Amino acid sequence: MHSTDLQDIAAKVHAGERLGVEDGVRLYSSPDIHTLGELANIARERFHGRKTFYNINRHINYTNYCVLRCRFCSFCRPYPTGKAGTPNPPTSSCENSGGYELSVDEIVQRATQAAQTGATEVHIVGGLHPRLPFSYYLEMCRRIREAAPQLHIKAFTAIEIIHFSRITKPHLSIREVLEQLHEAGLGSLPGGGAEIFDDRVHSEAFKTKVGQEGWFDVHRTAHELGLFSNATMLYGHIETIEERVRHLVKLRSHQDDSLAARAAHFNCIVPLSFIPHNTELQHLAGPTGLDDLRTLAVCRLMLDNFSHVKAFWIMQTPKLAQVSLNWGVDDFDGTVVYYDITKHASHDTATRQELTVDQIQRFIYEAGGIPTERDSLYGIIQR
Repeated sequence: MHSTDLQDIAAKVHAGERLGVEDGVRLYSSPDIHTLGELANIARERFHGRKTFYNINRHINYTNYCVLRCRFCSFCRPYPTGKAGTPNPPTSSCENSGGYELSVDEIVQRATQAAQTGATEVHIVGGLHPRLPFSYYLEMCRRIREAAPQLHIKAFTAIEIIHFSRITKPHLSIREVLEQLHEAGLGSLPGGGAEIFDDRVHSEAFKTKVGQEGWFDVHRTAHELGLFSNATMLYGHIETIEERVRHLVKLRSHQDDSLAARAAHFNCIVPLSFIPHNTELQHLAGPTGLDDLRTLAVCRLMLDNFSHVKAFWIMQTPKLAQVSLNWGVDDFDGTVVYYDITKHASHDTATRQELTVDQIQRFIYEAGGIPTERDSLYGIIQR
């Protein structure tokens, strides 16, 4: 029996009707977390039954030098400069107060090691490095493809793609950057850098970063070229509940257009739980476990044209990600192995963050799911 304050929304969900902004805000505000989870699970099982997806992947963060200073970021480091403010390039891959950049050789070595251990995907993102040329990124893709052709290269957020267009001389268009990367081996785009699509939040939390117009332009162009991508939402910092819901509606509208007229579209939504530790916003509490569950469930209910909702266990923790498999989530992400962009306070000195396939399958089985290994574009892999 659904609680009275959600009965009309429950009727819409059962009938397969699209929810509006007001519905999303009410779902967030309701204390009835169990009905929310039940409704999200109805939507999840319409898509996938009890299949729960995971992949064997390896994250590679090629540099943390970045020209941006987003208030929610604990990853970036300023590029070292000489006495007169001139660039002073680092002499090794890890120095200068934690700043680092990986050579193409190091990246290819990590990708090859991942392929040798069964990975089907490398997920590559980094800071906006002020000195690395566009040829570095093209060479990275080409050499990974040559060394490990079985790996799908999912790489470069929309913000990085725009950065690449700006560092080329003469400047390349977004389309030209994507075409050259695709020719070099790029297979799809991750969804990072979306944050919250709202002018107020953009101005207060990441005003030096490209906003929603630029982010959507990159993904629109990628979809036109046949490159699939993901979408994200960074939640739990200075945004309001309504701003979260409106962010999802904007993603849904873009997906409508891509599904109707473009060669590719968003594969999944990846809600990212804000971790305040070591950021300019560390005075904030960050999301609670219930907030995480609500957000994952609301994403499933609002994004009726997205096939997949992923719980990124690095941010939501493996145990909460397991619970979310009955709150609308159908994707547990993957093995990951290394992830440098965010770390909980208790893991500040750790570099290795990994789950084995056996561990992932156990989490899924215990939640009543059917573990299903996938590739980057959600093709099922039979071992």
